[in-house]
Amino acid sequence: MFCIANNKNGLLINEQIKASSVLVIGPNGEQVGVKSLKDAQVLANYAGLDLVLMNPNGNPPVCKIMDYNKYRYLKNKKEKENIKRQKANMVETKEYRLSPRIDVGDFETKLRQVSNYLKKGAKIKLTIRFRGREMAHTEIGSEVLQNFAARLNDIAVITDEPKLDGRTMTMMLAPKK
Repeated sequence: MFCIANNKNGLLINEQIKASSVLVIGPNGEQVGVKSLKDAQVLANYAGLDLVLMNPNGNPPVCKIMDYNKYRYLKNKKEKENIKRQKANMVETKEYRLSPRIDVGDFETKLRQVSNYLKKGAKIKLTIRFRGREMAHTEIGSEVLQNFAARLNDIAVITDEPKLDGRTMTMMLAPKK
Protein backbone atom coordinates (compact mmCIF):
# COMPACT_ATOMS: atom_id res chain seq x y z
CA MET A 1 0.00 0.00 0.00
CA PHE A 2 1.05 3.58 -0.54
CA CYS A 3 0.35 6.75 1.38
CA ILE A 4 -1.36 9.39 -0.74
CA ALA A 5 -1.27 12.11 1.94
CA ASN A 6 0.92 12.81 4.91
CA ASN A 7 -0.31 13.68 8.37
CA LYS A 8 0.45 17.09 9.91
CA ASN A 9 -2.83 17.74 11.69
CA GLY A 10 -3.18 15.08 14.37
CA LEU A 11 -5.55 12.84 12.39
CA LEU A 12 -4.28 9.36 11.64
CA ILE A 13 -4.40 8.34 7.97
CA ASN A 14 -3.92 5.12 5.98
CA GLU A 15 -1.22 2.89 7.52
CA GLN A 16 -1.04 4.97 10.71
CA ILE A 17 -4.41 3.62 11.88
CA LYS A 18 -3.95 0.70 14.33
CA ALA A 19 -7.57 -0.41 14.99
CA SER A 20 -8.63 -3.94 13.93
CA SER A 21 -12.09 -2.97 12.65
CA VAL A 22 -13.53 0.43 11.82
CA LEU A 23 -16.85 2.01 10.87
CA VAL A 24 -16.32 3.28 7.32
CA ILE A 25 -17.99 6.38 5.89
CA GLY A 26 -17.77 6.73 2.11
CA PRO A 27 -16.48 9.72 0.17
CA ASN A 28 -20.03 11.06 -0.33
CA GLY A 29 -20.96 10.76 3.36
CA GLU A 30 -22.78 7.43 3.03
CA GLN A 31 -22.23 4.86 5.76
CA VAL A 32 -20.47 1.79 4.32
CA GLY A 33 -20.55 -0.19 7.57
CA VAL A 34 -18.12 -1.89 9.94
CA LYS A 35 -15.14 -3.31 8.01
CA SER A 36 -11.77 -4.72 8.91
CA LEU A 37 -8.94 -2.22 8.61
CA LYS A 38 -7.48 -4.01 5.56
CA ASP A 39 -10.85 -3.97 3.73
CA ALA A 40 -11.30 -0.28 4.51
CA GLN A 41 -7.81 0.53 3.19
CA VAL A 42 -8.53 -1.47 0.03
CA LEU A 43 -11.75 0.53 -0.48
CA ALA A 44 -9.85 3.82 -0.02
CA ASN A 45 -7.08 2.75 -2.41
CA TYR A 46 -9.64 1.62 -4.97
CA ALA A 47 -11.24 5.08 -4.82
CA GLY A 48 -7.79 6.72 -5.03
CA LEU A 49 -8.39 8.48 -1.70
CA ASP A 50 -7.15 8.30 1.89
CA LEU A 51 -8.62 6.50 4.88
CA VAL A 52 -8.76 9.07 7.70
CA LEU A 53 -9.50 8.22 11.33
CA MET A 54 -12.09 10.85 12.28
CA ASN A 55 -13.15 9.56 15.73
CA PRO A 56 -10.65 7.24 17.44
CA ASN A 57 -12.78 7.04 20.61
CA GLY A 58 -15.88 5.62 18.90
CA ASN A 59 -16.91 1.99 19.27
CA PRO A 60 -15.80 0.98 16.64
CA PRO A 61 -13.51 3.86 15.59
CA VAL A 62 -14.93 5.94 12.73
CA CYS A 63 -12.93 6.34 9.51
CA LYS A 64 -13.82 8.36 6.44
CA ILE A 65 -12.66 7.88 2.88
CA MET A 66 -11.62 11.30 1.56
CA ASP A 67 -8.88 13.31 -0.12
CA TYR A 68 -6.93 14.30 2.99
CA ASN A 69 -4.84 17.02 1.32
CA LYS A 70 -8.01 18.72 0.02
CA TYR A 71 -9.61 18.42 3.47
CA ARG A 72 -6.58 20.03 5.10
CA TYR A 73 -6.46 22.78 2.46
CA LEU A 74 -10.13 23.66 2.95
CA LYS A 75 -9.76 23.60 6.73
CA ASN A 76 -6.77 26.00 6.59
CA LYS A 77 -8.63 28.25 4.17
CA LYS A 78 -11.64 28.42 6.51
CA GLU A 79 -9.40 29.24 9.50
CA LYS A 80 -7.73 32.08 7.58
CA GLU A 81 -11.12 33.51 6.59
CA ASN A 82 -12.26 33.41 10.24
CA ILE A 83 -9.10 35.25 11.34
CA LYS A 84 -9.63 37.83 8.58
CA ARG A 85 -13.24 38.37 9.72
CA GLN A 86 -12.14 38.78 13.33
CA LYS A 87 -9.57 41.39 12.33
CA ALA A 88 -12.19 43.27 10.31
CA ASN A 89 -14.47 43.41 13.35
CA MET A 90 -11.75 44.69 15.66
CA VAL A 91 -11.56 48.48 15.70
CA GLU A 92 -8.11 49.91 16.19
CA THR A 93 -7.70 52.56 18.90
CA LYS A 94 -4.95 55.15 18.55
CA GLU A 95 -3.87 57.35 21.42
CA TYR A 96 -2.57 60.89 21.02
CA ARG A 97 -1.12 62.96 23.85
CA LEU A 98 -1.63 66.68 23.80
CA SER A 99 -0.46 69.43 26.13
CA PRO A 100 -2.50 72.30 27.57
CA ARG A 101 0.18 74.63 26.16
CA ILE A 102 0.26 73.05 22.64
CA ASP A 103 1.55 75.28 19.85
CA VAL A 104 -0.37 75.91 16.60
CA GLY A 105 2.04 73.87 14.45
CA ASP A 106 1.93 70.85 16.74
CA PHE A 107 -1.85 71.16 16.96
CA GLU A 108 -2.18 71.14 13.15
CA THR A 109 0.21 68.18 12.78
CA LYS A 110 -1.69 66.09 15.35
CA LEU A 111 -4.96 67.12 13.71
CA ARG A 112 -3.75 65.88 10.31
CA GLN A 113 -2.54 62.56 11.75
CA VAL A 114 -5.77 62.00 13.68
CA SER A 115 -7.94 62.80 10.65
CA ASN A 116 -6.01 60.22 8.57
CA TYR A 117 -6.65 57.51 11.18
CA LEU A 118 -10.30 58.51 11.51
CA LYS A 119 -10.72 58.16 7.74
CA LYS A 120 -9.28 54.63 8.02
CA GLY A 121 -11.93 53.81 10.65
CA ALA A 122 -9.83 53.87 13.84
CA LYS A 123 -11.03 55.27 17.15
CA ILE A 124 -8.93 58.01 18.73
CA LYS A 125 -8.18 58.52 22.41
CA LEU A 126 -6.92 62.04 23.16
CA THR A 127 -5.13 62.55 26.47
CA ILE A 128 -3.80 65.64 28.16
CA ARG A 129 -1.38 65.23 31.08
CA PHE A 130 -1.31 68.15 33.50
CA ARG A 131 2.01 68.89 35.23
CA GLY A 132 2.65 71.06 38.23
CA ARG A 133 0.62 74.26 38.29
CA GLU A 134 -1.28 73.27 35.14
CA MET A 135 -3.63 71.36 37.49
CA ALA A 136 -5.02 74.72 38.64
CA HIS A 137 -6.24 75.42 35.08
CA THR A 138 -7.78 72.16 33.83
CA GLU A 139 -10.33 74.20 31.87
CA ILE A 140 -7.52 75.09 29.42
CA GLY A 141 -6.98 71.39 28.71
CA SER A 142 -10.71 70.86 28.27
CA GLU A 143 -10.77 73.81 25.87
CA VAL A 144 -7.90 72.30 23.82
CA LEU A 145 -9.78 68.99 23.54
CA GLN A 146 -13.03 70.72 22.57
CA ASN A 147 -11.22 72.78 19.89
CA PHE A 148 -9.61 69.59 18.58
CA ALA A 149 -13.02 67.86 18.35
CA ALA A 150 -14.62 70.95 16.79
CA ARG A 151 -12.00 70.97 14.00
CA LEU A 152 -12.81 67.29 13.29
CA ASN A 153 -16.61 67.47 13.62
CA ASP A 154 -17.13 66.78 9.89
CA ILE A 155 -15.42 63.34 10.13
CA ALA A 156 -15.65 62.44 13.84
CA VAL A 157 -18.06 62.32 16.75
CA ILE A 158 -17.23 62.55 20.44
CA THR A 159 -18.03 59.22 22.12
CA ASP A 160 -16.67 60.18 25.56
CA GLU A 161 -16.66 63.80 26.70
CA PRO A 162 -13.45 65.11 28.33
CA LYS A 163 -13.02 63.56 31.79
CA LEU A 164 -10.41 64.40 34.39
CA ASP A 165 -8.91 61.36 36.10
CA GLY A 166 -6.14 62.38 38.47
CA ARG A 167 -3.68 64.43 36.40
CA THR A 168 -4.94 63.09 33.05
CA MET A 169 -7.88 64.30 31.00
CA THR A 170 -9.15 61.95 28.28
CA MET A 171 -11.64 62.17 25.42
CA MET A 172 -12.65 59.55 22.83
CA LEU A 173 -13.42 60.24 19.17
CA ALA A 174 -14.96 57.81 16.68
CA PRO A 175 -15.36 58.19 12.91
CA LYS A 176 -18.76 59.24 11.60
CA LYS A 177 -20.64 56.50 9.76
